[in-house]
Amino acid sequence: MSETSEIENPPRTYSGAFLAVLAASLLAALGGLIWCYTLGSRLTTQQQELADAKQENLKQAAELRETDARLRVATDELGKSLGLTQKQLDQRASALMQREQADSQRLQAAQQQTSQQVTAVASDVSNVKTDVGGVKTDLTHTQSDLATAVSQLQSIRGDLSNTNSVIARNHDELVLLEHKGDRNFYEFSLAKGQKKPVGTISLELKKVDTKKNTYTLVVYSDDKAVQKKDRGLDEPLQFYSGKDPMLFEVVVNTINSKNQITGYLSTPKTAPVPPTAPPSGQ
Repeated sequence: MSETSEIENPPRTYSGAFLAVLAASLLAALGGLIWCYTLGSRLTTQQQELADAKQENLKQAAELRETDARLRVATDELGKSLGLTQKQLDQRASALMQREQADSQRLQAAQQQTSQQVTAVASDVSNVKTDVGGVKTDLTHTQSDLATAVSQLQSIRGDLSNTNSVIARNHDELVLLEHKGDRNFYEFSLAKGQKKPVGTISLELKKVDTKKNTYTLVVYSDDKAVQKKDRGLDEPLQFYSGKDPMLFEVVVNTINSKNQITGYLSTPKTAPVPPTAPPSGQ
């Protein structure tokens, strides 16, 4: 009977598939344990870092509160020392900032205005330089023209000296002679029979010949009377006058009628000048 039971109930065996599933389950369980351990470690680390960050924030907040408290104490002490409240201090600080901004704006405006003025002055100086250059050029041309005109004036030998005298044949040429500046000139117009002061002397017209263009003239100088008889137009009539004798010249360049002549008296620049009869052109 026992033998029959042993035959009917043989030993239980396990298949390969079951073992594989069991091994996979074991590996999964082991992997889960490892992952849980790693995750726990990371979580612990992050929790520690978070705790450290909170601690640092608390420390910084405490330092900030301490700094703020010190600043308030310093501000209160400053206000007490100045007799000012916090509001007054803020108002004063704001006023100072506004003043600095206004000063900065005024400084910028002044600098801009100064720059504009400097630019304008530089432009004016440039224009003045240009004008001066033009005046110099014009003056050079005028001097050149004057020298040319003077060189074209007629030179005639006088009746006393051995040198030629440059004479003017009309008013325009007399103006050229005046510009030379080496002699004084007095223009005159004289009628027949008239004795007239000219410069420091006097002249009297005695006779006029319109056909021959001649005239007779009496010169009164230094209490002397010198007659220049039958003289022609543009002829220098020379004589000496003055305490220190100087050479004077009379030139008649126009006979207007039988009774009138016009001309000029020429005297050295150093000769006396009558106060009531200044030289021509002065």
